Amino acid sequence: MCEQHRTELTSDSSAVARCGWPGPCKPADARKAVEQAAAERCRATRTPCDPDALSDALLVTSELTTNAILHGGGVTDFHVDVVGPGLRVCVSDGSDRPPVAVAPLDPQGRRRAGGRGWPIVCRLARDVRVTDLPTGGKRITALLPLS
Repeated sequence: MCEQHRTELTSDSSAVARCGWPGPCKPADARKAVEQAAAERCRATRTPCDPDALSDALLVTSELTTNAILHGGGVTDFHVDVVGPGLRVCVSDGSDRPPVAVAPLDPQGRRRAGGRGWPIVCRLARDVRVTDLPTGGKRITALLPLS
């Protein structure tokens, strides 16, 4: 998990994973939702959003949704909220397995394809939480600064 952040593996009996829901299921759709939320936050507070911070938020969103698709059976829920000076991005999938960082080299010393998404999420997010869902699967919540 993320060593430098307070990452929790908890159970959430109030969470509901929605299958077949009308929200973003592709990384591009999720990024668009994050861009809209960031633009609304910056407009409402009349403060400019840091373009580098927004880029980081979009990268984390891409990584979380891509990992849900590749390793979790697909995105079962997604939402983004404005929280103070940043955003909270939540991505749920159907897998009970927590995310892991994979060594860049295999036991034979060959470079692995992939395996870098979770460390990127842990490095760029202010806080990361992994929550077990009562219907199975998990929700990953990342707090992302915009300034």
